[in-house]
Amino acid sequence: MGKDIKRTIAFLFFLLAGIVLGTVVARLCEEVSFLSWLAYTMSVGLDTGSPLVLDLIVFKLAFGFTLTVNTAQIICIIAALIIYNKTCKSL
Repeated sequence: MGKDIKRTIAFLFFLLAGIVLGTVVARLCEEVSFLSWLAYTMSVGLDTGSPLVLDLIVFKLAFGFTLTVNTAQIICIIAALIIYNKTCKSL
């Protein structure tokens, strides 16, 4: 494998790890009163409950996309990218 492919795979791994870890941390901190700010969540996009529908009589095509981000995810993604930069310089 080339250097670029290894760096891309490592970047995606660290990014996904930050997203998953942030989600877990937010779920765990929901019930803790002084850490509940980590679970603050915002959603952006076309709601899947009322998607954009293209009706062409023969078939219907529905578009829906929602991006949900919480505070813990943002912190964990930033930490994961810092760790990526420190550990993957030699790749």
